[in-house]
Amino acid sequence: MKAVQKNKVLETCLIAGRIMIESGSEMYRVEDLMNRIAYNAGVQRSVVFTTPTGLFIGIENQPYAQLGVISVRTINLEKVENVNTASRQFANKEISLDQLMARLKHIDHDTIHFPIWMQIVAAAIISALLMIIFSGEYDWLDILPAAVVGALGYAVFITVNRLTSIRFIGEFLSAMVIGLAAYLLTGWHLGVNIDNIIIGAVMPLVPGVAITNSIRDLLAGHLLSGMARGMEATLSAFAIGTGIALVFRFFM
Repeated sequence: MKAVQKNKVLETCLIAGRIMIESGSEMYRVEDLMNRIAYNAGVQRSVVFTTPTGLFIGIENQPYAQLGVISVRTINLEKVENVNTASRQFANKEISLDQLMARLKHIDHDTIHFPIWMQIVAAAIISALLMIIFSGEYDWLDILPAAVVGALGYAVFITVNRLTSIRFIGEFLSAMVIGLAAYLLTGWHLGVNIDNIIIGAVMPLVPGVAITNSIRDLLAGHLLSGMARGMEATLSAFAIGTGIALVFRFFM
């Protein structure tokens, strides 16, 4: 295999791995995917190292290596599924390496996101339903207030994250808005139980996928990635809790 072809294989693996990490995939799945792409492209022994902020791939005993940087981490399982599908098609010889790279670039830039209004509506539904589940009460009077507060909090979360790149400030400010809105609604007798409303409204902000992936990475032996993602999820939860606590401290 020529040097140009080897570098193209490594570049393709990096694109696939970067998309997977940025979209919320587990690290062991990312490493397995990259190794499989390299093997199916003719590289028998590849070396892959991944972290939440960067990834490395090289060819064992050969002077070929490439490094990628991860600057954004979110949850987009559609991208994860599309990358896995493209990788399986390449393994089955349905597409070539050049077609795989083109497909990955298309997935990276042209995957359609749900519109913001739909995300806010989904947050309202989740808040209303999970309020009943986590509160342990059939509190039908607070379903609508929980939906409204949850939608408002998630709208603030999206807006803040679009305006600033500071991590965890979105969770903090949206949690404060949720606490204040729940306090006002119960004060105006539009809600009954402020605790139940807040419990439901913060659910769309809880980093559940990050916590799950952290545990799965730890169980798979990826201690560095597991601890890093666990700390990130912990700080997100701390920001949410701090925002709610400040409202309780000054208004309750």
